Amino acid sequence: MSLTIIILILSSSSFSFLQSSERIPRFLNLQSVKEFINDGNEFASKELDDITPELNSEYDFIIVGAGSAGATLANRLSEIEDSTILLLEAGRSESLAMDIPIFPHFLQFSNDINWKYQTESSEKYCLAMNKHKCNWPRGKVMGGSSVLNYMIATRGNPNDYNTWSRMGNEGWSFEDVFPYFKKLENMQIPELRNNKLMHNVNGPVGIDYSRYRTPLADAFITGGLKMGYNILDYNTNDTNGFGYVQSTTKNGERMSTNRAYLHPIRERKNLFLSRESLVERILINNKQAKGVKFTKNNKSIKVYAKKEVIISAGAIGSPQILILSGIGPEAHLKELGIDLIKSSPVGENLMDHVFYGGLIFTVNQSNPFLLENLINPFLPHLGNYLEKRDGAYTSPGGVEAVAFLDVNRPGDSTSLPNVEFCFSAVSLAAASNAYRLYNLSEEFFQKVYKNILSQYTWMVLPFVMQPKSRGRILLRNKMAGSEPRIIPNYFQHPDDMGLMIKAIRIILDINESEEMRKFGSQLHEVPILGCEKLPFNSDQYWNCAVRTFTSTIYHPAGTCKMGAESDSTAVVNPRLQVIGIKNLRVVDASIMPELPSGHTNIPTIMIAEKAADMIKEDWHYPTGK
Repeated sequence: MSLTIIILILSSSSFSFLQSSERIPRFLNLQSVKEFINDGNEFASKELDDITPELNSEYDFIIVGAGSAGATLANRLSEIEDSTILLLEAGRSESLAMDIPIFPHFLQFSNDINWKYQTESSEKYCLAMNKHKCNWPRGKVMGGSSVLNYMIATRGNPNDYNTWSRMGNEGWSFEDVFPYFKKLENMQIPELRNNKLMHNVNGPVGIDYSRYRTPLADAFITGGLKMGYNILDYNTNDTNGFGYVQSTTKNGERMSTNRAYLHPIRERKNLFLSRESLVERILINNKQAKGVKFTKNNKSIKVYAKKEVIISAGAIGSPQILILSGIGPEAHLKELGIDLIKSSPVGENLMDHVFYGGLIFTVNQSNPFLLENLINPFLPHLGNYLEKRDGAYTSPGGVEAVAFLDVNRPGDSTSLPNVEFCFSAVSLAAASNAYRLYNLSEEFFQKVYKNILSQYTWMVLPFVMQPKSRGRILLRNKMAGSEPRIIPNYFQHPDDMGLMIKAIRIILDINESEEMRKFGSQLHEVPILGCEKLPFNSDQYWNCAVRTFTSTIYHPAGTCKMGAESDSTAVVNPRLQVIGIKNLRVVDASIMPELPSGHTNIPTIMIAEKAADMIKEDWHYPTGK
């Protein structure tokens, strides 16, 4: 396996030290580099073999997308020994270098494994970005966005799923979904493993703490305790308070769904994988899904499903495929010149968690997360990771702690939280090109943040967990693979901005705490470009600042909304079957009727675990419950 990703973060001069054992720095052992390469080769040997299906071949189930949901489904459906499953993935194979936890920032720069979507230009948000377009990274790789994300493992609040149930989704209350949250989990944290009521140690997805923690993270947590909040295991029924990040990692490495669900079943003879296979449309006859048409190696191939086609292409890809197949808003299909098969609100109800990125604080406490420290071969960080899977490289993108609070009742640890804070010792100051991660304009970065470049900082990303704003996804044309039109409509509803401003003020209070003063913590107060004339710290100022430095926290959902068949806003029913089309389901974050109060990766895996049992039940296979 190549060291492509490692080379990406090492300067060419520092990487030259790997060429000669005489020049290996004290902290970088040549043998550990060789062992990492060997580990990478072993990792590659565990990837499923790639096939090219024969034209008009048949399978019992066809799954489109090998991401968080699709990889999970492929594993569980291939447990049916007398069935055949074809898994189609548009992206490439995963590599071990992608699974170094500190790397999410770097992976998102890759054209190779990232669809690199952007929102449509807006005059109401993303104003600091080039052409006012926010980046929306999405995984194009085995494991999907579980390879690009920041690995934060949260289930959400039990009330989230009870709300789903009250919306007409029978079988989706917290009592119904909780067994699947446990089923997927392989809890690695020693002090949580013994809580057998809430956790499992035998599931496929490793969940652990980072093996590195900054003193700033400890101060953030202690500050929360002194504010009257609990320090908690937020993956229980108690989700109000502060806690260290639980991440989808195991033994210091990322645990993508590809690694968790597909590597262990490489030898199953009834599961077939075709990578770099772009699905063009679903083949539908008499309102029944028959198969799919996809392109691989510039060749168009049709394959057929004897039982079901299951779309797991994510909150962007799934609506795109449905619309290309004639299932979607009638007027939009007519505009595109696509024949209508079923009028459906596909692409509507787009939800996302959006953060304000400008809360950056300078401190006098050093940490490894400056790029110049991470890549310095004379410091121990890379060596610690290669040799022991330890140290700063095990941190999930530098995000170390989270808090779930009700900003309408500050200090109340009994109410339902409505915002989340993500604490990080990494900010725009970490590297000279970090601003490009968000598509920030160079002018904005130069005028607002350049003067803190390479200073030690911390930041908190606040976001509203149950936003009321809704966007939509439209197609630009009827060509598969074209970038869709993403219109998130951030802060369209005034309540979302109101909660965000309250959240910002709480973070400013945390900065004034005794714990943070010990580090000389100071808000970087250079006014946000475009907001300079507004009184600093006024509601008007923060409204302007939030709309200027807006960014997704990578949680698009809801575009194939689940609901009762009588619900005119629903695309799929509670069995995740596309309403009005037989033998077609959608299984991924797009079916969420409301966002969970947290991050979406673990809930998406839960959805796939539950969907696998529903599919087995509907086709009279044992579920193994």
